Amino acid sequence: MTKGAKSEPQAHAAPERLRRRSEFLRAAASGVSRQLPAFKLQMAQRDEDPAGAPRFGITVTKKVAGAVGRNRIRRRLREALRLCGAAAAPPGSDYVLIARRASLTAPFSDLATQLAEGLARVSRSGALPQKPRSRPPAP
Repeated sequence: MTKGAKSEPQAHAAPERLRRRSEFLRAAASGVSRQLPAFKLQMAQRDEDPAGAPRFGITVTKKVAGAVGRNRIRRRLREALRLCGAAAAPPGSDYVLIARRASLTAPFSDLATQLAEGLARVSRSGALPQKPRSRPPAP
């Protein structure tokens, strides 16, 4: 082996990101969501690029933690996405993770497991046709 060659496995690439507020809002309004102990996961199908790579966004509000805690939560969720989540997500979808306080203290293996389970659950329910949300009839 040469001096610069590494024997470590190939690093996973970082997943594509959601960047605009409208993309986050579309996932919240027209998508499917699932509640998990460490975060809420929302998914919306993209119409403009159905074969494109999945994109991810992470939201951590000030209610969850202070600045240091919020940054730590974002780093932990991004790493869980990088290691296991992005590869398991179907193409043409946008995902938003809304962090909870538990994502700060949960073991990293639990975060990765919840992310994999959540992606599988929203992907299954996202493939089903969505029923329009309607209000019950007035008495």
